Amino acid sequence: MLTNFGKELRKLRIDHDELLKDMASNLGVTVAYLSAVENGKREVPDTWIDVLGEKYQLSSDELAILQSLAYEGKSSLKIDLSKIESEERELALAFARSFKSLSDEEMKEIRKILGR
Repeated sequence: MLTNFGKELRKLRIDHDELLKDMASNLGVTVAYLSAVENGKREVPDTWIDVLGEKYQLSSDELAILQSLAYEGKSSLKIDLSKIESEERELALAFARSFKSLSDEEMKEIRKILGR
């Protein structure tokens, strides 16, 4: 089944008059792999958002939409903590440990703080 990210990717491809093989080449993957990502059989590689932005001259809003759609299908998320300060690291880890127990009101407040 085509994912929301897959739909957006397909739209991007069509808007640029490209075939599946053209976009696969731009992303450095096989047609089969690109098709599997579009159809939700594989997760969206983290590097694709930047590559798509560069290859297709996407705006920051378009990139944000793609990133959000890419995260929809992820079963896990990897965050690189190596280049952040210890206080920021502690906050990220505290959130990771407790986000499942947040109330709806607490989640709304966090979204508000983060500007969503």
